[in-house]
Amino acid sequence: MNHRYRGRVDFFEVPVLENEFVRLEPLDPSHHDDLVDAVQVNELWRTWYTHIPSPELMADVIEQRLEMLVNEQIVPFAVVDPESNRAVGMTSYLNIEAAHKRLEIGSTWLGRNAQGTRINPASKLLLLTRAFVELGCIAVEFRTHWHNHQSRAAIEKLGAKQDGVLRNHRIFENGTVRDTVVFSIIDTEWPTVRFALTERLRR
Repeated sequence: MNHRYRGRVDFFEVPVLENEFVRLEPLDPSHHDDLVDAVQVNELWRTWYTHIPSPELMADVIEQRLEMLVNEQIVPFAVVDPESNRAVGMTSYLNIEAAHKRLEIGSTWLGRNAQGTRINPASKLLLLTRAFVELGCIAVEFRTHWHNHQSRAAIEKLGAKQDGVLRNHRIFENGTVRDTVVFSIIDTEWPTVRFALTERLRR
């Protein structure tokens, strides 16, 4: 595997990534209405242990993520269901450390109707492939709330291993304190993770 550092430009490009089950597009204000529809199912934004934008704040969150891209803090994508051609969620590369060949996949949410489908594992396969193959990463990290058991199970199912727990890591707007569970996949594990994800999508 080529671990040569290829420069910051590669890490902060936002290409279209796609396969049979999902398309990841550069996040854009044109995704706003689809994303509002996605969070309105079961009032997804009220989930207390994660940050999912409400319909009223969706435009602000999109603008904020695009500003963070300009400032080379994150690389934001809209998650698009190719069957409906509608955006059903968001995801990003963040905590990007190009010089150390590592980044995090996070700030991810999917609408209720997209959860439990092939969209999430297909998205992760695309993001991990770009990270390890195109960007030459040696580690990819995932972080989630201790109480977000659905997210923790999904990350473990990818083949990521738990690195540890950051206690009292974040104070939420509702006054609760988040313990952050940290997982990672390293480059030597990537071939097995890729094989397992590919097989999972074939079922």
